[in-house]
Amino acid sequence: MREIADKERIQKFMIAIGSRAPREAQLYFTGGATAVLLGWRSTTIDLDIHFSPEMDELYRALPQLKEELQINVELAWPPDFIPPLPGWLERCTYIGREGKVSFYHYDIYAQALAKIERGHTQDRQDVETMIRRGLVEGGQLLDLYAAIEPHLYRYPAIDPKSFTKAVRDAIRRENRDL
Repeated sequence: MREIADKERIQKFMIAIGSRAPREAQLYFTGGATAVLLGWRSTTIDLDIHFSPEMDELYRALPQLKEELQINVELAWPPDFIPPLPGWLERCTYIGREGKVSFYHYDIYAQALAKIERGHTQDRQDVETMIRRGLVEGGQLLDLYAAIEPHLYRYPAIDPKSFTKAVRDAIRRENRDL
């Protein structure tokens, strides 16, 4: 059984994956890894990642790294679950570089919307923290949601009515708490 990932384990993963990249790449963290690296959670069950460009060498390295570091790694990012937000690339936050890999937090607004759509208790708590810490602003979140709403039909697992309500509820809840 693999361990939960803390900041040190995530940093070891960054060094290890960076050492295996044969050419320039970007790796985007999302979910729990972002929460741990930004300091509002001490651990996460797994590292949700996406790298660009796709490289067979990095895909092949993942099973070995998972065992060596005893961590769970999932190939997942918000566009797997919701439409990509306009301007997402400009909102990715640089973390650092190891070897030929530059590491980023994937667009925090996309992370928030994906968490709102999924709606688990930990997801709701993460979104509340994002808003409270000023990482996500309610008006911009609503504007970005409005931009992707016409494209929700491409994601048949999403119920647009309940997603819209959940976004509005998250913003209302935080406005009351501020």
